[in-house]
Amino acid sequence: MTEEARTDHSLTPVLRALRLCLHLMVAALLALAAVRALADGAPTAPAVLATAVVLLALYVLGPVLPRVRSSSRAAALWLAAVVAVWMVLLALTPDGVWLAFPLFFVQLHLLPLRWALPAVAASTALAIAGFAWHTRSLSVGTIIGPVLGAAVAVAVVLGYQALYRESEQRRRLIEELTAARSELAAAERAAGVLAERERLAREIHDTLAQGLSSIQLLLRAAERAVPERPETALGHIRQARTAAVDNLAEARRFVRALSPPDLEAGSLPAALERLCAATARTSGLAVHCQVSGVPAPLPTPHEVALLRIAQSALANTVQHAAAGRVELTLSYMDTEVALDVVDDGAGFVPSEVPPPGSGAGGSGFGLAAMRARARALQGTLAVESAPGEGTALAVTLPCPEPTAVPETPLGAAP
Repeated sequence: MTEEARTDHSLTPVLRALRLCLHLMVAALLALAAVRALADGAPTAPAVLATAVVLLALYVLGPVLPRVRSSSRAAALWLAAVVAVWMVLLALTPDGVWLAFPLFFVQLHLLPLRWALPAVAASTALAIAGFAWHTRSLSVGTIIGPVLGAAVAVAVVLGYQALYRESEQRRRLIEELTAARSELAAAERAAGVLAERERLAREIHDTLAQGLSSIQLLLRAAERAVPERPETALGHIRQARTAAVDNLAEARRFVRALSPPDLEAGSLPAALERLCAATARTSGLAVHCQVSGVPAPLPTPHEVALLRIAQSALANTVQHAAAGRVELTLSYMDTEVALDVVDDGAGFVPSEVPPPGSGAGGSGFGLAAMRARARALQGTLAVESAPGEGTALAVTLPCPEPTAVPETPLGAAP
């Protein structure tokens, strides 16, 4: 495929205009040579006119023929024919020397550079020789004119090719950057989807799953108490209904993507106290809540994480620890906030905890979800336990530094 065929699809309007100007230049120079020959009444005027017509027809035929546009061999043969007819015209009239300048561009455009430069040099030598033969003299101007025209043509074409290569490199770079940005956006979307799935899994485990488990325990207790203690069964049913109402509120919160209802109604310490009271009421455990340090406002993600970890820890204690007493402590420190949940239950070996999802009914996500919540906020979670010695769970989250409020100088406008 020729260079012309390869680049036709990428020509800009400016380049198309330049190509049209080149064609018009060839036609104008051929017309000028024919008209001058006829005006001078030279004996070779008819031959000049016929040669000019043949050369113009041959020149126009090249861009029209698909074979010339698609085959390097056909393009080279067409160019050789054009140069041969031009040499005949140059032998008939000195005005043929002017056709050398547009032929330089055609040679540089169609031929590879290693062949184009020798072809331009040969055409320059022919132009100088033809003009010198007609004038019967060889002057500095006779040499400088064609050489300068060849140099200008080579500089223009090489400059255009350099700009074209740079433009192609920039285009490819932009395409690569666009593709990389699309891949990065896709990776970020996938990571966001996975993070959201993990967050929803933790939320469902710490709220709806725990609430449904509590409802199940209450209904079982009510079922056992129905024949002999109907009042006790009624109390269990009321507690189960309350738990169902709370879980319905949690489900609606998922849809609205709001903070937990307990936090919406007050501070984190108050929410923990209500959680401990509700756990004591539904499970019969002695659950105590205390706050250490001076309570300070925390970012919503910190409060949500601490509340959810407390819910999950108390639920694990109720379901698995067989404990009689639970102590929950929220500690405010200078740069950290800590939550400790300690029970006097059966205990376990932390290193032997089965992986998430391996428990009965696909359970076992509690500790993993709590660790994930702490890790998401650059915090830590530690569990200390041994068989028969109870369990102590401690989570520590760093407190973000408060935003400094600049002081207003005295006398300055507020």
